[in-house]
Amino acid sequence: MLIGQLARRTGTSERLLRYYESVGLLASSRQANGYRDYDDAAEQTVGQIRSLLAAGLSTSLIRQVLPCSLADGSLRPCPGVLDKLRARLARLDQRADELAQARQTLQRAITAAERAE
Repeated sequence: MLIGQLARRTGTSERLLRYYESVGLLASSRQANGYRDYDDAAEQTVGQIRSLLAAGLSTSLIRQVLPCSLADGSLRPCPGVLDKLRARLARLDQRADELAQARQTLQRAITAAERAE
């Protein structure tokens, strides 16, 4: 399929699809006229890329994770990948704790200000 078709099917811009290809996340072949030609699996790959980006993974980590992806979106254990995902999860947990503390501080400040009114 051509890049425009893939963009429509995935709700992703052509520019982003070119970027995914430039960083090694997505592959295409070239037609005689130079147009990109994507196979049917590209649609699923783009969905996985977008999900992993939404989970906060970098494109360099996604490049390592994609070969471990199964058709149903789950991952098979690949050397080193699980450790990197666990480390990313730990950073997200730490950030969530920091945000929860900041939220509590802000809530206390609001409550105190409202009492002073």
